[in-house]
Amino acid sequence: MEKDIITLTIDDKVVEVEKGTTILQAAKKVGIDIPTLCFLKDINEVGDCRMCIVEIEGRRGFATSCIQKAEEGMVVHTNTPSVVEARRVVLDLILSNHVKDCLTCIRSGNCELQELSKKMNVRNIEFAGEMIKHEIDDKSPSIVRDINKCILCRRCVATCKNVQKIGAIDCINRGFDSCISTVGNYSLNDVNCTFCGQCIQSCPTGALHEKETTDEVWEKLKDPDVYVIAQTAPAVRVAIGEEFGMPIGTNATGKMVTSLKRLGFDKVFDTNTGADFTIMEEANEFVERFKENDNLPMITSCSPGWVKYIEMNYPELLPHLSTCKSPHQMLGSLLKTYYAKKEGIDPEKIYVVSIMPCIAKKFERQRDEMKNNGLYDVDNVITTRELSYMIKQANIDFTKLEDNTFDSPMGEATGAGAIFGTTGGVMEAALRTAQDKLTGENLPKIDFEQVRGGDGIKKATVNIAGKDIKVVAASGLANAKEILEEIKSGKADYQFVEIMACPGGCIMGGGQPIKSSKVRSEIDVRKLRADALYTIDEKSKIRKSHENPVIQKIYQEYLEQPGSYRAEKLLHTSYQKREKYRINNG
Repeated sequence: MEKDIITLTIDDKVVEVEKGTTILQAAKKVGIDIPTLCFLKDINEVGDCRMCIVEIEGRRGFATSCIQKAEEGMVVHTNTPSVVEARRVVLDLILSNHVKDCLTCIRSGNCELQELSKKMNVRNIEFAGEMIKHEIDDKSPSIVRDINKCILCRRCVATCKNVQKIGAIDCINRGFDSCISTVGNYSLNDVNCTFCGQCIQSCPTGALHEKETTDEVWEKLKDPDVYVIAQTAPAVRVAIGEEFGMPIGTNATGKMVTSLKRLGFDKVFDTNTGADFTIMEEANEFVERFKENDNLPMITSCSPGWVKYIEMNYPELLPHLSTCKSPHQMLGSLLKTYYAKKEGIDPEKIYVVSIMPCIAKKFERQRDEMKNNGLYDVDNVITTRELSYMIKQANIDFTKLEDNTFDSPMGEATGAGAIFGTTGGVMEAALRTAQDKLTGENLPKIDFEQVRGGDGIKKATVNIAGKDIKVVAASGLANAKEILEEIKSGKADYQFVEIMACPGGCIMGGGQPIKSSKVRSEIDVRKLRADALYTIDEKSKIRKSHENPVIQKIYQEYLEQPGSYRAEKLLHTSYQKREKYRINNG
């Protein structure tokens, strides 16, 4: 079908675009940058902030370029004195009700409002007046909400409501009292928030951020009586470099390990090893369920935001969840049992720090189910961003660090563990082991490309041992809801389901480096990070979890076999129905 092409002129440049294209998109095509604040491609395109206004010849007033469609023969001006002045007034009004603690703000240097103020040469606030003082919400273990820094762009609202289909936040009150909050203005801790952190990724300022716990890590690193262990998730290594100016998707594993050792961690282990343990247990669990046709489909359980979601919204489907702990929890449990015994270390003196792409892990680690012998499996969770804060605080030049390797024995992992960080990766890793377990053979098939890619829902039928296994991988809670509704209604005929709370999987987690709306509209960040993980997998000597010699040794010495009594005690968990709203509990 032939496309309907129109021609317009923007700042004296002739542009040809498809009919239906906005002025903002058309300008971008010819390298003309129009400032935005509320705009977030495919998520929040509402024209609320008015920063993207332009003039159109023959029309009165200004047009909002992010929603105004281009028309044949249209002549647009993006930077006339009138436009510049109007934008300056809009920005001044936004800043007049914004806290100006930029030096100490967590988003200093990576704030779209700050960047726009610098670009527009703002030196004073003409409309300074009364400011509303809001209480900071830091009750949850994962997210801090500071409405004083909110600019009412509604990007977080659109993400929560439209991308994740949660709707935990919205605009409340009217006029000058308008603000983004929860039902009844309660804490995020007491409403239907899953702590996925996608709102943080969407926020252009410091109004939303993770609950930072690096001070506690520094205290433990200074204490000679504490044995501090770091473990890093697969998604962290392909994103941490971005915090130091390295290209998106750079595999910075070696420099990440070196930086952690420089910071003073006694050991640096790999959560990918924990992922290999997860596959051993999860594949075994799936094979048993598949043979018995029991509680199918089995649904993966390594995404804590997703687990909290099903506990709140579909508790009747909890029997379908795998009972496996997530990889970092499994590794933490083994560090305080197997490793502590082997090294002769008092488990109470071991302090495990998980560096994760996910802020929901902060919630997960303090669940009562994540304890053994009275000790939490993991003592602290910091995000990719928080690790970068620590590296910068220590004045370490990350880009110039030599490459180093993880410590043994919990630093030796397979390629299967690496792909846990992207949507479809857990499914693929589990299928590699499940096929060998079901057939009793070492099959050459490694890649299950049917479950790869950026689609929110990926369905496939995999034939193993002459039997068709229907699988689906979903990322993003809106897509999770669609799959759960199918299961609930009895329409689904899946045997194995992978669900990740964050669209794209852990590589796009709430704790990953934050990209501006401009970067997000121009670069496929998810693909670049995912490609880096698949490259790690392809270059790995061992690509099946059950072939990892370290895993085999620990089962022989300690766990016996997948699903054994000790494995169940240390590596598995349980779930509970959770109320969406706890507003009556204070």
